Amino acid sequence: MLRIATLSSKRADLAAALLGALSAAALPPVHALPVLLVTVPGLLALIDGAGRARAAARRGLWFGFGCHLVGLYWITEAILFEADRFWWLVPLAVPAVSLVLAVFIAVPCGLAWLAPPGWPRLVTLAGAWVLGDLARQFVATGFPWNLWGSMWEFPGGLGDLFIQPAAWVSIHGLTAATLLVAGVPALGRRAWAAAAAGLVAWIGIGAWRLSGPEPLPPGVAVVLAQGNIAQSMKWDRATAMATFRRYLDLSAQGVAEAVAADPGLRPLVVWPETASPFLLGQDQPARQAVATAANQADAEPGSVWSLVGSVRFDDRPENSLFAISPAGDIAAVYDKWHLVPFGEYQPGWLPGIQIIPGGGFRAGPGPATLVLPGLPPVGPIICYEAIFPGQVIDERARPAWMVNVTNDAWFGNSSGPRQHLAAARMRAVEEGLPLLRAANTGITAAFDAKGRELRRLEMGTEGVMAVRLPGALPATLFGRVGLAIPAGIGVLLVALGLGQRLRRRG
Repeated sequence: MLRIATLSSKRADLAAALLGALSAAALPPVHALPVLLVTVPGLLALIDGAGRARAAARRGLWFGFGCHLVGLYWITEAILFEADRFWWLVPLAVPAVSLVLAVFIAVPCGLAWLAPPGWPRLVTLAGAWVLGDLARQFVATGFPWNLWGSMWEFPGGLGDLFIQPAAWVSIHGLTAATLLVAGVPALGRRAWAAAAAGLVAWIGIGAWRLSGPEPLPPGVAVVLAQGNIAQSMKWDRATAMATFRRYLDLSAQGVAEAVAADPGLRPLVVWPETASPFLLGQDQPARQAVATAANQADAEPGSVWSLVGSVRFDDRPENSLFAISPAGDIAAVYDKWHLVPFGEYQPGWLPGIQIIPGGGFRAGPGPATLVLPGLPPVGPIICYEAIFPGQVIDERARPAWMVNVTNDAWFGNSSGPRQHLAAARMRAVEEGLPLLRAANTGITAAFDAKGRELRRLEMGTEGVMAVRLPGALPATLFGRVGLAIPAGIGVLLVALGLGQRLRRRG
């Protein structure tokens, strides 16, 4: 690492970009965490070798650029679906987004340079990094994708163990812990002992939470449909009826399976984001078809509700989730409120680039809880909204579970759908609520209130699965307090690190 610290300006920038790119291997779905034991100490060495804060920030910018360039390559997949219109964005989109997001790593690196070398610099970097991630959750509507805390979301029991502390400190707190552990090789032998003790405590907390009492299930079987409709066919009028019939058949099949498995459970059908090619707000026959398909195999006809993703139109379109009663009526509607910039709406903060005609979708009012007769209240999350910690449910009317409907067909068979799934899983742990996810394709899954995966349908498959809805845990500490917790952790770490600068000067 001493050699990295002495690199010339241009070579240091290149080294930072390469270290950042290598760090992306620790993100889902690869989870190669050992690479961070090289890349984070390497970044600290580059900060040590910077002559001033500006140089350290520039090296952090290159590190962030490399990391996001590799971690977000899948954005190109979405552009290629409309390559005839947006071919010119293919070489620009991912580098541009990566450069903007790299700023939120550059500033922490510049701030870390102000702290004395050693543990104060690492602590300052970790704290400022968390504050940077919090900032990118809100700046320009926010894009908190690939937060480093998601690196611990290994599939299976090992990941279940490591992600439990998110119930107190959120994914942002896990990000701080990740940086502190990964920076240990830069601090000497004593730091290894402290890191080992920290990991033991981390594992102990996870095991303690997993061993706690399990909440009582509410007696509902949620039927999750995955139509596996190619993105090129979703809005094709020639195939609209075939698409609709596919989902109707999946509804009937799933309810039949749920009733056969346990007649005592009440079925509830869930279709993915924009699954209906017809406008359910105006199309009563389509709503009636949804209700009929869901109820034809039920042991108690006329009791099955459906949650169906569909576009609705007022003066502008909205990306919505409709609650369809057994009679085919609209009982409630949830409108997506966290829209994708340049994907669902035209941001006003970047004039001159018109991609979305007419301004795109209109945003809903915010998180909501849908209360349906005889069913536990549910908090809907549509697609992109699942990546925002602390902003997914209405805490004033806390639901008993969360339903995430999405369409990841845009991103092909890339890391994008897997990273999106990891984000959704973390929301279950943070809120202490089960999360059931219906995807058009990539990936339909069910998680209990501790983030443990119950079942899944893999990408590229058409199918349906009926899952007994798990019970909800009491509101977690993070669920009650929210983002003030990771913000406090970030401020405390920065104050601790920079405080050493003042102390040594004194």
